[in-house]
Amino acid sequence: MKAMVLSAAGEALQLRSVEKPVAGANDLLIRVHTCGVCRTDLHLLDAELPNAVFPIIPGHEIVGTIVATGSAVQSFRIGDRAGVPWLGHTCGQCSYCVAGQENLCDHASFTGCTINGGYAEYVAADSQYCFPMPGMYSNLEAAPLLCAGLIGYRALRMAAGAKRIGVYGFGAAAQIITQIACHQGRTVYGFTRPGDQAAQQLAYDCGVVWAGSSDEEPPSPLDAALLFAPAGELVPQALRHVHKGGAVICAGIHMSDIPAFPYALLWGNGGFAQSPI
Repeated sequence: MKAMVLSAAGEALQLRSVEKPVAGANDLLIRVHTCGVCRTDLHLLDAELPNAVFPIIPGHEIVGTIVATGSAVQSFRIGDRAGVPWLGHTCGQCSYCVAGQENLCDHASFTGCTINGGYAEYVAADSQYCFPMPGMYSNLEAAPLLCAGLIGYRALRMAAGAKRIGVYGFGAAAQIITQIACHQGRTVYGFTRPGDQAAQQLAYDCGVVWAGSSDEEPPSPLDAALLFAPAGELVPQALRHVHKGGAVICAGIHMSDIPAFPYALLWGNGGFAQSPI
């Protein structure tokens, strides 16, 4: 089969003929229709994911049709449409897995990073970590939900009952979760790179009541800030914008170092930072 292979960090993707994968006992063999490009793929290319395995076929926003199933698979059938996300496998036994925090498993495997992903004609994936795809979504619509949608929604859940939410970095996850938060009746403020008027207009199109640069003060204090941009310097800025007891959620898989900031931003404002990854 044909696949895009990344031989090492910093190199260019290469189109190669590789051996077609075979479904193991718990696996699905999926003919790939669509695979989204995620910011994490750039982190992989830039050597910012220390556990990455090379050579690797990237891609973890995969939608396709099942063409074969392993002997132990019961929840999927040949011909079903399935989605493959970032989390590809976990041990299922550690304290994190037992507590429903499989994403924190020390023995997890990740699609397109430690196991081959969807920049290929076919992919083999553990059926226990795949999703049936509702017919209401096209392949192109469904693919971003398998990472941007999942990460964004997890971040929004961690914001609990926050009514005024600041969204920092207006990529795919921010666009999706902003629309959901607005639909839920929350007030959303969009923060972009300074001067990025196109991204600010996109934020307005998604339903925010205000959009501006990340170094600007929002019109009102925030109950929570969701950080999707991989820029550590945004953490102290967001802490300044949340009210006492507000939350700063760092939602990216990689972020540059957080610079030193006064402890008063935590103690005086009562804000706190956490990560869903």
